[in-house]
Amino acid sequence: MDTLSFKTISANKATVNKEWVIVDAEGQSLGRLCAKVAKLLRGKYKPNFTPHVDCGDNVIVINADKIVLTGNKWNDRIYLRYTGYPGGQIAYTPADLIAKGEDRLFRKVVKGMLPKNRLGAKILNNLYVYAGTEYKHEAQQPKLIDINSYK
Repeated sequence: MDTLSFKTISANKATVNKEWVIVDAEGQSLGRLCAKVAKLLRGKYKPNFTPHVDCGDNVIVINADKIVLTGNKWNDRIYLRYTGYPGGQIAYTPADLIAKGEDRLFRKVVKGMLPKNRLGAKILNNLYVYAGTEYKHEAQQPKLIDINSYK
């Protein structure tokens, strides 16, 4: 029996196939959408997923201003930030974050779903969020995917 045929193939920076994908956020729930976006960024849907390599896709989220939060979560949910100084804890609601910029809410939620290390910080740079349907990455020829088909 040839044991080399059972060797596990590990991806590296040279063998990774990164693509550009567009995700439409209109009418989607924030947490469910961001969980799938985090898996796309990480590369978990690819057969050659390697945990220590950035093998995920570049994700463009359009219609980010049409995201859905059920109930009164726009004002009741609280995200915390700490400046490092005494009394420097600052609380934000999703309504506050989306008023400052639509990408702030998405980045805050997706960042919490990625690894807390240098790789997670690098992967987060592959996320692009836009309020409307216009985006500036036509040169990369991104393909529109149906996010509901992913688990």
